[in-house]
Amino acid sequence: MQTRTYGDLFKITSALIGTGGQLDVTEQDQVSHFINRRFQQAFDESPVWPRYLVSSEARDIISLTISGLATGSSSDRSSVANGNYILLGQADDPAADQGAVLGTNVYYNPATGSVTSGGDINSATIIYKRASTNRWEVEDGTDADFNSSRQIKVTAGGGGALLVEADSVKKDNPSEVVTWTLTAATVSGTPLVVDEQLIPYAQTGRDTIGDFNRIHRKRAFQNNSSMEYDFFVDFNGANILNIANSTDNEAFVSYKKQFTPFTVTSDYYNSTVEVPGEFFNYIAHAVYADFLRVQNRQEQALAEEQVAQTYLALELEKIDIRSNNNTINKRFSTYVNRQSR
Repeated sequence: MQTRTYGDLFKITSALIGTGGQLDVTEQDQVSHFINRRFQQAFDESPVWPRYLVSSEARDIISLTISGLATGSSSDRSSVANGNYILLGQADDPAADQGAVLGTNVYYNPATGSVTSGGDINSATIIYKRASTNRWEVEDGTDADFNSSRQIKVTAGGGGALLVEADSVKKDNPSEVVTWTLTAATVSGTPLVVDEQLIPYAQTGRDTIGDFNRIHRKRAFQNNSSMEYDFFVDFNGANILNIANSTDNEAFVSYKKQFTPFTVTSDYYNSTVEVPGEFFNYIAHAVYADFLRVQNRQEQALAEEQVAQTYLALELEKIDIRSNNNTINKRFSTYVNRQSR
């Protein structure tokens, strides 16, 4: 996609203002703020600007969250216990009762440990139901390896126990546990374990999501149809409604990237920071309109605003012509297509 430079944008805007040269320092700072304002306004006009659109990208589904833990008496491990947990899968038959209970879920905190090329998890914070005690445990620095059937073998006791289920009647899910025994030297507080089906805005190695457009169970917009999820968005991310299978640990999200304003603060006329070509003319004329309003030249400002809007409308029309609005962003809901595309 075409780009222009921030320096070019500043020069053209100055020419429209008609200074015959460079603006003074105060005016330059003022124009830079106007540029960011108009940049975001253009960015917000469409959820499917091709430059910022990501289609059907695999994202982790957060299955559990832990909060409420604080520093222990000597060594703080609350930071690796509090957080979001992904469902890894189900446990394999443990050897000598040292792993997790067969068929039970195993979760890990992706902010901890490391993932090998084969997908095994090393030295992470892991939640599992220990076979030797039949209790849920949250352990720090524990390994989880996959077998050929993608079942998981947990190295029970391989790390340090942070939380251990203390309920007399054992629960099927860690979120159902009422009382936890805390390792006092590492964590304190009252842990709150909550079930989620959440896709957060940020994930390591991925762009931060600005706006969620659509979420599918499998990769979408290819030859095969894929079930599409309803969801609602809150401060933490997109919450999936009526997930097809509670053992799913990823979904495919079509989204708009997060807005990032220009950070140029000096030497505006020589800046080589890239400006999206599709926004260039709109920003230049819209900023000029803002400058006219500051000077109380309202009629001229209105005329210039119309010029700017014409440039933006032409770019928005290109999106409609490419039909992105009908495939990525919008859909008609019928019994035929509700689980398709």
